[in-house]
Amino acid sequence: MATSGKPALVLAMVAAAMGTASATAEEDVKCGMCEEWNQPQQPFQIVGNTYYVGPRGLSAVLLTSEQGHILLDGALPQSAPLIIRNIAALGFRIEDVKLIVNSHAHDDHAGGIAMLQRASGASVAASAAGAQALRAGLVGPDDPLYKANGPDRFPKVAQVSEVADGVILRVGPLAIKAHMTPGHTTGGTTWTWQSCEPKRCLDVVYADSLNPISHDGFRFSGSATMPERVRSFRASIDKVAALKCDVLIAVHPGFSNLMEKHAARTAGSNPFIDPEACRAYAANAGQRLNRRLASEASQ
Repeated sequence: MATSGKPALVLAMVAAAMGTASATAEEDVKCGMCEEWNQPQQPFQIVGNTYYVGPRGLSAVLLTSEQGHILLDGALPQSAPLIIRNIAALGFRIEDVKLIVNSHAHDDHAGGIAMLQRASGASVAASAAGAQALRAGLVGPDDPLYKANGPDRFPKVAQVSEVADGVILRVGPLAIKAHMTPGHTTGGTTWTWQSCEPKRCLDVVYADSLNPISHDGFRFSGSATMPERVRSFRASIDKVAALKCDVLIAVHPGFSNLMEKHAARTAGSNPFIDPEACRAYAANAGQRLNRRLASEASQ
């Protein structure tokens, strides 16, 4: 962890970051869970050069190197100042973030990216469908959570690069790989990388949501007006289950018990390291999908 040990320096870094980006009431997203999700959370190390920097209920992850950093996800628009403060509290600088990637383009994971991009000057990358939504600042009609009478909106992101399945993006020595995992959204993306400690390197998975939720009227099993999504959704679940996975970080920390693992961590034990976590995450997603399909069949 790159800390200076000088509180004044950290405060100066926070002030500088806040000077380049500050949330406005107009940019804030309102939702039933937003206030709870956006509760402050002290940043913490997960493994090696991988750190949690998001609010308590929405993951944002920083992967660091001396040649620049990678940030995964931006949570809500009103989360961006908190993420900037958390990066600074660890002794890093938002200006050294060179790449921001997105799991999926819903307002609770992509809403803060525009502000974080402006604050850092970083490049932004997402799946083709995700990039389209980021540029527009809203999801399209193929999204299970699309509302025709009032789509959810978030700040538009400029100059988003599109990535395909299996693409590896690099910042200095850092390398992260994109895995397309459509289901929760059409552009859902899971990201993987290796995070090394003095005696070992660990495979880290930043798993996109595999939660089959939607607005009323949408059917994952398909209908006369919409294609079925079951085969691609199950393929995404199987893909996550098969990944090399020493450490799982879910886009909602509660889906991988991240805060409980953080609280249980000791000098001699790191509960974040769990080679069974991805398979358990996928199995739970499969059960959720089965329940959803049973519900659709009964209607």
